[in-house]
Amino acid sequence: MAKNVAVIICAAGSSRRFSGKKKKQYSNVDGRAAFLHSVELFSGIDSVKQIILAIAPDDQETVKVNWGPNLQFFNVKICLGGSERFETVKNAIELVKDDIDLIAVHDAVRCCTRKQWVEDCFKAAEETDAAILACPVVATVKKVEDNAIAETIDRTNLYEAQTPQVFSVELLKKAYDNLDNLDKAAISDDSQLVEALGHKVAIVKTDSSNIKITQSADIYIAQAIIKSRPKPTPKGPTGPYNEAQW
Repeated sequence: MAKNVAVIICAAGSSRRFSGKKKKQYSNVDGRAAFLHSVELFSGIDSVKQIILAIAPDDQETVKVNWGPNLQFFNVKICLGGSERFETVKNAIELVKDDIDLIAVHDAVRCCTRKQWVEDCFKAAEETDAAILACPVVATVKKVEDNAIAETIDRTNLYEAQTPQVFSVELLKKAYDNLDNLDKAAISDDSQLVEALGHKVAIVKTDSSNIKITQSADIYIAQAIIKSRPKPTPKGPTGPYNEAQW
């Protein structure tokens, strides 16, 4: 029997490296805001019983005015994030329902994630309590010092961490309880917190199409990826204002 999953969609970032007119999570990607692709994806998976959208406090009015009806229709819970990602996730964990077994943390701007990858990651987390999507590193990686190459890194067994990252509720809460014992400045994902407990994190192999939008040019890449795939038929409700409103 599949376990109940709560999904935390992290959309509280400031988009400092993004040069668009809007924050990247709210920028249009193939006809809808980037974060809405994730809402739609997870809402169509039966084991997902709760979706929490974590946003910056300053974005409350923007989200309410532009997407409030649709988010309410999909029973998306709004959470106010912090200045750092780990603060945002910690706030969202407090809102997870008591009947939830697994928590999935997902980047709002990773809008090309495939449903099959997500379901495989859920399954791996059911078996191991901790699993993430990850892509093999295929580029030649150089370590640079003083604007010159110091070393070519062996890419054997190197993977790029992606999201969702899925953990048992108990394990993720334990990892966050240990947060104050770690160098917070060095934390870049939730897997690191779990790894710090000595718990092994399984990977579900993906590919580079599970792109994370960081710069404005990434939007065009994401759109090309989405357009290249067969359009899925929504399993659940399509929302009160149909596709165009999204």
